[in-house]
Amino acid sequence: MAARTSLRDYQRELAARLKGAGGGRAASKLGLLAGDESWLVDLADAGEVIPVPPITPVPLTRPWFRGVANIRGKLYSVVDFPAFLGGAAVALGEQARLLLLSERFRMGGALLVDRSLGLRNPEQLQRRETRAAPSPWVKAEYGDPQGVRWKELNVLELIRHPEFLEVGA
Repeated sequence: MAARTSLRDYQRELAARLKGAGGGRAASKLGLLAGDESWLVDLADAGEVIPVPPITPVPLTRPWFRGVANIRGKLYSVVDFPAFLGGAAVALGEQARLLLLSERFRMGGALLVDRSLGLRNPEQLQRRETRAAPSPWVKAEYGDPQGVRWKELNVLELIRHPEFLEVGA
């Protein structure tokens, strides 16, 4: 019988192998769909991507703050990322996912997104000029060969931004 590996351990091993293959830098970024926007997240900033567990609403919070989720005995604050960006809230369904932020941020935060788009190779992306003044959590914008426009998320800037931290209504 094959040995069981947890999803978290598998993702850590995969990230380590990708980093090693890239000569010390991450060879891939995680692609996410938030509303109608495609986002890239550095693998070092992503703890785990999981199906959406039950979320307990918290009263007197902003509409984009969906509540808290218990994941393996740890509470995570769940932010509906597309709603935070000013779009429609994520419809909880089969493709919706939670991006658990890396433990290095020590915040127990998770971003609710419409779906995971898998790994993307940064070498296949062309940097583009931003259309307007970007939010502080937009690190850069890229285009891929299929014409998809990608925004790279600066997780540290996002979680430090006063607008993101002010969840009370």
